[in-house]
Amino acid sequence: MEEKEGKLILVPTPIGNLEDITLRALRILKEADMILAEDTRTSGHLLKHYEINNRLQSYHIFNEHKAVEGIVSKMKEGQLVALISDAGTPSISDPGFLLVRESLKHGIDVECLPGPTAFVPALVKSGLPSDRFTFEGFLPHKKGRHTRLQSLIPEERTMIFYESPHRLIKTLEQFEEIFGPERNASVSRELTKLYEETVNGTLKEIKEHFSQKTVKGEIVMIVAGREDK
Repeated sequence: MEEKEGKLILVPTPIGNLEDITLRALRILKEADMILAEDTRTSGHLLKHYEINNRLQSYHIFNEHKAVEGIVSKMKEGQLVALISDAGTPSISDPGFLLVRESLKHGIDVECLPGPTAFVPALVKSGLPSDRFTFEGFLPHKKGRHTRLQSLIPEERTMIFYESPHRLIKTLEQFEEIFGPERNASVSRELTKLYEETVNGTLKEIKEHFSQKTVKGEIVMIVAGREDK
């Protein structure tokens, strides 16, 4: 009898609309011996919707260092492990990098399925150049934040950031200070959901728009790079 080889498969999940999942992703989740989820409650809704009842284990930023050795052992025993995050592609501003690295160190095959990632539709909808861009993800909350922004002053590529709703205005103010109020930008929130919204304009115009309302949902910020004069 041929010995089964273990494998790690990163499975992107919808960033909002549950219909945005591939047939292949659903098949892998049904076949997996173990599904690692950033938040089992959040992922539980998705799995229940598609009647997937496979073993679900919590795997997040606070327990990944402790959990990774045991997970690698399971794969070395031949188990198929699927990694999902709360939304989008694992390892993009979500847990995943550590497990992928350790899996490769131990000769375990790693796959990543194509699928949803929030910054791609936000970038495309922004109208800003998308042939060259830099993904900055979440900025540091405090220490190193100003230094990081200062380092981006000469950046000529389109810049992509993730942000939480309650920090949006403060971040827009910092962007105005660093890049100038007339720098073109775009802010998308609630992508693929009922109240999806994208606002394009200058940093000053976008800040004025969101200053007049309560902001909810995950935020993707797209900022034009410095023009080469």
